[in-house]
Amino acid sequence: MSFAEARSSVIERVLAERVFASPEEVALECAAGRVLAEEIRADRDYPALARSVRDGFAVRAADVPGTLGVIGEVRAGEIFAGQIGPGEAVEIMTGAPVPRGADAIVMVEHVTRDPDGAVTTGRTADRGQFINPRGCEAQAGEAVLMPGKRLGFADVALLAAVGKSRVAVCPKLRVALLATGDEIVPITETPREFQIRNSNLYSLAAQVARAGGVPILLPVAKDEYDDTLGLIERGLAADLLLISGGVSAGKYDLVERVLSDLGAEFYFDRVRIQPGQPLVFGRACDKFFFGLPGNPASTMVTFEVFARAAVELLGGQSQSDLPLMLATLTRDFHHKPELTRFLPATVCWTADGPQLTPISWRGSGDVPALTRANAFLMAEAGRVEWKAGELMRVLLK
Repeated sequence: MSFAEARSSVIERVLAERVFASPEEVALECAAGRVLAEEIRADRDYPALARSVRDGFAVRAADVPGTLGVIGEVRAGEIFAGQIGPGEAVEIMTGAPVPRGADAIVMVEHVTRDPDGAVTTGRTADRGQFINPRGCEAQAGEAVLMPGKRLGFADVALLAAVGKSRVAVCPKLRVALLATGDEIVPITETPREFQIRNSNLYSLAAQVARAGGVPILLPVAKDEYDDTLGLIERGLAADLLLISGGVSAGKYDLVERVLSDLGAEFYFDRVRIQPGQPLVFGRACDKFFFGLPGNPASTMVTFEVFARAAVELLGGQSQSDLPLMLATLTRDFHHKPELTRFLPATVCWTADGPQLTPISWRGSGDVPALTRANAFLMAEAGRVEWKAGELMRVLLK
């Protein structure tokens, strides 16, 4: 499959088959980062009264330009008891309710104060100028947050504003993580020259947690059928299984054979991307699984562009977006066509906009190069080269 076909396959399959557990209720201070499981409606009009959005003077638009007598002051948290009549003004602070009779705000920077306390402005004012009318942000009973949204700080502010001290959220997704291979040893051990520490499991755990899931780390599966079978069965008891390694065509790559014996349905087992071509996605025992390539960059990239969508959607989100942006290349770039490539790069924000620089690396096992990157440049399969100064798509890390 192409990159686009494979990503669409993941999203469509997961949306069609996902089943949600019962929501749980959490305190508002614990809601950030969780997926909302209830519809939130405004408990009253917002704002509840027309209010000023500037420091200045509440006036009648028909009275300016001109000189106005100041009959009082109103701050946020107060209501002016009187009413503005012809030739009158009330000094007003940002957020304060607009006094009766006023229909515009003149900014404080646009008036001069006379010795007798009056104010003079040479500017006209339109009716409604610098006033937020009652209910312009949300009206009582209006749906302001919908289920399936991962709650950010602005959402938490809105929940607080409408009086939600507790909120229903989706349970966190349990994601089993399994690394395979005789060459892998625990990170607490000193590896021999032909061995490597189990770094993929920990990078995956970090990616899963960032996507809102709960990582469950399984022991390393040795390149033996029975060991691989037992650990995959354990992994399929979670909500989603991510397997690192063992999905290529080598003699000891047992993952697809074991999954087949468990009655798995495979949706694809190869994608035209680099790194990460031997990528498996399917379903077994009513659980989705991914077989991710074992090289570190391949594991990281395929999680970000494919598996993260499954974690987010199975965790209750209504959609999963890929955080792509455009940046200006600082030097020429070319690659062989036919594969969509995600290669390590840095993005630096300047006065001229984001600048993109590819990072030299020695293949998908070069973890030190990955740590120097804050993004992956995205080279489309159908294009061979980009010149310095051209825009290129970037996947932020």
